[in-house]
Amino acid sequence: MTRSRLAALAPALILVAFGPAEALAQDRDNARWSPDRASHWSFETGAGTDNRSKGASKTDGDPYVFGEVQWNAASGFYADAEFETIDSSGSRVETELEAGWQFAAVGLEFDTSVSRKWRVGADPGQDDDAWEYQFDVMREFGPVDTRLRVEHSPDGLGSTGTTTWVETRLRWPVTEGLQASATLGRREQDGAPDYTGWNAGVTYELTGTTDLDLRWHGTDAEDEGRQYEDALVASVLIAF
Repeated sequence: MTRSRLAALAPALILVAFGPAEALAQDRDNARWSPDRASHWSFETGAGTDNRSKGASKTDGDPYVFGEVQWNAASGFYADAEFETIDSSGSRVETELEAGWQFAAVGLEFDTSVSRKWRVGADPGQDDDAWEYQFDVMREFGPVDTRLRVEHSPDGLGSTGTTTWVETRLRWPVTEGLQASATLGRREQDGAPDYTGWNAGVTYELTGTTDLDLRWHGTDAEDEGRQYEDALVASVLIAF
């Protein structure tokens, strides 16, 4: 399988993430990491009209629910357990255990993690577990924050083999409590289509614990099936 498109896209993503900036925005927990932050637990739950990951649907366009519990150490280390409903490989539930580390260096902030995923009750012959490695670099451009993300799995879930996803995200405030964001990424994978995926939308902070999100998702692989077709997705996240 060729990696030419991924290689061509990577320089543009890197330019977005590493331009001049005064500070770097933290993504996890919606708060900047600092060595002064106290250790704490955090919890998230929510639902959406479609479970979209890397531009593609994991529920074949149907609604889903998810939940997560996470321990965040003052040192920047964290660990979490997650679940989400899916419709893939005969499974209806995907679970995940993750451990990672957030840290700051050379004027940037980083988030690197490793996770183990399982698809509960997957069909025989379908891979029901996989390792995934993720690396984020984040930085601010005044009111705009950026994130460059690389995810890699040496042997993906289902019938997918090696897979790599590279994306960049821009996020900026619109009004009090309202943020807009746009994401562009490229996925290269063995045993499944290579494609470019994107999304754009807005997130509104309804309360101190509840966010509402409305987002348009699309890929350039619509001919490969419903999971790759464009869709408008609404979701709610409750975090405390």
